[in-house]
Amino acid sequence: MAKVVEKLVTKSVSLAQKTLAFSKPRLQTFWKYAKVEMRPPSPDEFDAVKAGAIKVIKTGVSGEWKNISTKDATRNVIVSLEVMLWFYIGEIIGKGSLIGYAIPGAFR
Repeated sequence: MAKVVEKLVTKSVSLAQKTLAFSKPRLQTFWKYAKVEMRPPSPDEFDAVKAGAIKVIKTGVSGEWKNISTKDATRNVIVSLEVMLWFYIGEIIGKGSLIGYAIPGAFR
């Protein structure tokens, strides 16, 4: 019995060391990008968002949106579908079901 426990401990230590060696460079890369991409926006970035929103409104009013390339239109559709997909996945997770909300009194 002692040999089995000793073998189990040895294997688990070896597995932990291999997991650490595998994960360390990947986690360093993840943190490098997470520090940049996941930080809150700075006040300077709010000005850029405002300018972008004004540009979108002007483009919509002037009809300039009709002159978009097929590549850009396809990219915009794909991004819109991705946003929609994540919204619906969040809804499914939030309600805990694929099918609608449980409304009290609606079911017998």
